[in-house]
Amino acid sequence: MGRFLLGLLIGVILVPLCIFAYLQWGNVPVAVSDSPLPQERLITGVPLNARIDRELVKSPPIQTSEENFVAGAHIYSDQCATCHGYHGKPSVVGTHEFPTAPALWEKHRRGDVVGVSDDPPGETYWKVANGIRLTGMPAYKDVLNETQMWQVSLLLANADKPLPPSVVSILNGETTVQTPVGPVPIPAAQLKSAPAAQK
Repeated sequence: MGRFLLGLLIGVILVPLCIFAYLQWGNVPVAVSDSPLPQERLITGVPLNARIDRELVKSPPIQTSEENFVAGAHIYSDQCATCHGYHGKPSVVGTHEFPTAPALWEKHRRGDVVGVSDDPPGETYWKVANGIRLTGMPAYKDVLNETQMWQVSLLLANADKPLPPSVVSILNGETTVQTPVGPVPIPAAQLKSAPAAQK
């Protein structure tokens, strides 16, 4: 009985005290340049992917078009390029984040995938709208309206395809305008011509 109580005392008091001491006075990897904690990517990646899978909108409420690509390029240039880089111009800031912000206009090391073009637009939309904890990715649902978030998501889904010259010049950083923000609804004409969003 004495060993049981000693084990209980160690488990209930000593272990939490040691954890607290490590967090308070230890060298916990919290700086961007520190090595990740063991299994950090697994611990954060599994629940992120599960949540996205549950909430994924399978059919975008707007269609791909030059107009939506141009609007998406302006939004990308104003809101995203600082961390994710321009077409052919990687970001200096994004490479110093942890985890490193993905270069959304560069081919992957293996294959022809560019940025997140292998992800469904609904996955990119979820990440734009909600952000991702423990990364530098902010949530844009209170910054951009739904149409704007879909425009940039559709643009990124098509990053591996030829884009109109007007879009490429914006993505090269040659021309941009400030993206208007606010709760602008998706135009009714676009909603009627697009399939209904499915969850």
